[in-house]
Amino acid sequence: MSFPAALAQAGGLIQARLDLALADRADVPVVHAMRYAVAGGKRLRGFLVLETAALFGLPPARAISAAAAVECLHAYSLVHDDLPCMDDDDLRRGQPTVHVKWDEATAVLAGDALQTLAFELLCDPVLGEAETRIALLRGLAVASGAEGMVLGQALDIAAETAVMPLTLDQITRLQAGKTGALIRWSAEAGAVIAGADPAPLRAYATALGLAFQIADDILDETGDEAQTGKRLHKDAEAGKATFVSLLGLEEARAQARALVAEAEGHLAPYGDRAQILIDAARFVIARDS
Repeated sequence: MSFPAALAQAGGLIQARLDLALADRADVPVVHAMRYAVAGGKRLRGFLVLETAALFGLPPARAISAAAAVECLHAYSLVHDDLPCMDDDDLRRGQPTVHVKWDEATAVLAGDALQTLAFELLCDPVLGEAETRIALLRGLAVASGAEGMVLGQALDIAAETAVMPLTLDQITRLQAGKTGALIRWSAEAGAVIAGADPAPLRAYATALGLAFQIADDILDETGDEAQTGKRLHKDAEAGKATFVSLLGLEEARAQARALVAEAEGHLAPYGDRAQILIDAARFVIARDS
């Protein structure tokens, strides 16, 4: 199966699991906002969960709750990042952001509820024994909290008022939390569910996550809002340093390509079974949204 087909297939399975999880919830605005927030997107994180599970012979049904969980967590982060007190965005995936379509209070509560739904999904017995589910739960908590995504976002906000622009090392640390932590968890999840060593996939995902962020910085500089579905040039307007502003456009592209090559190298232990994951890494720096 080609990577685009695999990504589309994963997206359909994940959406079906999310629809099921939200099917019998109360008919109130916050639930409507939750459904709105998890609709669409590339589903790359959930895809990584399913595809890494497949490396170990696990069918999608064994890992789908974990894939849906990380998409809930990611959606929560986007809803909160878009708020006026954070990145103050009014467009996401080509649609009004949640606080614009409803209001700020609904957006905060929808994000909160999506975060807790993520951990509810990781309690699904289909994911394995209690020890496996605890490992997944703890891993996602660390990846999304003050050692991971939240730390990265806090550092990003602080950079807006910093006297000196961030250095390359500081930006790398920031993005390892804000973007990379959830990508690492997603790529490790299949191995955790299978009871296998996650180290090669952790190394793959570390390189992949950094390449993803460099590609985002390039898109912010050169992309088309109609294709990206979000407002561009925000970092430049805020005077924040990025991989592009520090490295230059061509060097940033070269660095992203080098990281993809590094990511591919870490998949060598899996042979031909990892081809779609290799294609995923190449997609990350070739995308237009």
